[in-house]
Parts: sequence; C-alpha cells; structure tokens
Amino acid sequence: MITMDAAEITDHLLTLGSPQVASHSQKFFKTAPGEYGAGDKFIGIRVPVIRARLKALSPLPLDTIAKLICSEFHELRLFAALALVECFQRADERGREEIYHLYLAHHAYINNWDIVDCSAHKIVGPYLVNHSREPLYQLADSDTLWQRRIAVIACFHFIKQGDFDDILKLSQRLFTDPEELIHKAVGWMLREVGKRDRARLESFLNKHYKQMPRTMLRYAIEKFPAELRQHYLKM
Repeated sequence: MITMDAAEITDHLLTLGSPQVASHSQKFFKTAPGEYGAGDKFIGIRVPVIRARLKALSPLPLDTIAKLICSEFHELRLFAALALVECFQRADERGREEIYHLYLAHHAYINNWDIVDCSAHKIVGPYLVNHSREPLYQLADSDTLWQRRIAVIACFHFIKQGDFDDILKLSQRLFTDPEELIHKAVGWMLREVGKRDRARLESFLNKHYKQMPRTMLRYAIEKFPAELRQHYLKM
C-alpha cells in the first residue's frame, strides 16, 4: 500500500491526464454554459485508471477523502466517491453512519451523473435500510438536480432486495421534474423493478403511464417484449 495525502494524490493523478481524453469528457458530460455539467473541469483520466489507482492507494483516511471530494477536477471527485464506497463497505455501523453524513454533507461536489451513480446506491441506500427513509424524500424535493438523482439511485439498493415501495413513491413525486436526467434515472430504476417483478411494474404503469414523461416511460419498458412496449407507447 502506498501512503499519500490529498495534495500528493492530486499531483499524482494530474500526471496521468490526457488532453484528448479531457476534451472528449468535457463534451460527453455537457460542460458548456447552460448544460448540466457547466464549468466542470477534467484532467482526462479514464475510469479503469482511476479505479486502479484507488486500489493501489486504499484504504484512505476520511479526512483525505473529504479534501479530495472538494476538488475542482471531476476525476478527483469521482475518485473520492469511489473511495467513500470502499470505506463504507469496510466500516462498522458507527463508521457507516459517519461516511453517510460525510457523503451528504458534500453533496455539492457529487455533481454529475457518474459520480452519483457509482455511489448513492452503495452508501445512501445501504445506510437507510435500517433508518427512516425520510431523507430520500427531502433529497427528492431539492432544487438541486444531483440531490434528486441521489434519492432515485439510492433506491437501487432497496430494489435489489425486493423492496419497491420507495422508488414507486418517488417516481410519482418526480413525474413533473423538469430534468431529463431525472426522467432517465427514474425510468432506469422502474426497469429494474420490472426485471424482478414485472406484474408490479405493469400495475404501476397501468395507473400512471399517462402522467409519466415519455423518456421515463421508454426507459421503464425497455426490457418488455416489443408488443407490450408498443401497447404502452400507443395507449
């Protein structure tokens, strides 16, 4: 194991960047003015490299991770989120509580879909299994796109356990959400419900498909047989 502090990790990762990869990432993650990732900065490191460096440097202390997650660079924030997931998986109950609160306290830096999607269902979801689910609904009511996406993706943990109640409630709450990234996330989670209990998803769709944004509906029914997909899309 290599021991490095936050500044040393930052300097190390900066040496691994590629201008070409950074340019592609800035377009892919919509960083132009007015887009969802406006102003974000990229070093140009691909995810497998980030994961490999994390493996070499782990486990990291939480104070180091807390500094890294505040970085101006996207890849460093992603690195920190993945490090928090690893710490959470190693931690006891008290440690998991600390990591959960650290994660949400730094939500302003968990600010793109890849950072949310690699971490929310591995920290927020597992922690809330034995706690009140009210934080999910507070997050879902946030004015911040990424907090709302955290609420949705956190439910993936419950869905894997056959617990669909929260995602179905949140879905209805987010039917009128203005952001397509939320429509896609909700549709994705509903599709995961359908993989495990198609009858439950069909029952939900039969009641609510008319209120659902089209993108959300398309994502939700993506794995349905073609004839059934057309049934919902033409109804």
